[in-house]
Amino acid sequence: MSSLMVFVAPLVLAAAAPQATPPAEPHDDYVIEWSLSAIALPGFAPPAPEGRGVWSAVADSFRADPVEQVRIEERVVIRITPLGPQRQMLADLPRAPLASRFSERKVGKCLKVAGIAGVQIGGDDRLMLFMRDQRLIGASLDKACRARDFYSGFYVEQSRDGKLCVDRDMIHSRSGTSCSVSRLRQLVALDE
Repeated sequence: MSSLMVFVAPLVLAAAAPQATPPAEPHDDYVIEWSLSAIALPGFAPPAPEGRGVWSAVADSFRADPVEQVRIEERVVIRITPLGPQRQMLADLPRAPLASRFSERKVGKCLKVAGIAGVQIGGDDRLMLFMRDQRLIGASLDKACRARDFYSGFYVEQSRDGKLCVDRDMIHSRSGTSCSVSRLRQLVALDE
């Protein structure tokens, strides 16, 4: 209880006490009336009399403090890095030559972001996404975007479903460029 309330509480209780009114007819009994405006109820502000000095302090002391709102937002940004140099122990293993020709297959409109292992530039407006399940996905960018802006990888905000979808999600480069993916295709090497 605040120190102001310690001093004001007796005044409020005295004002809320039943008041005796003289009878309209000569009787020996008095009629007791309760003044509802003097009782302080939560959320109820009594009408202030002409001299607002004491009453405004009493009414203000019973009002609830304004409620402050706190908004908590969670934002997760995932970084997809370019494929780095091969580790030394993997460099000694025999490697199959890379195919020079690829065929495109439909893969759908969305990819799981957790399944992307790395990225490389694959042309003027295309990024090559290397998936953890050994697939190679070509991600075509919007017309106004250049793939070379994403030479150091990209950032993507995690969506509720955890996927990167065509025309829905934006990818962001470290230099500040933002772009959306316009098409996803799986690239399959052709036997020569």
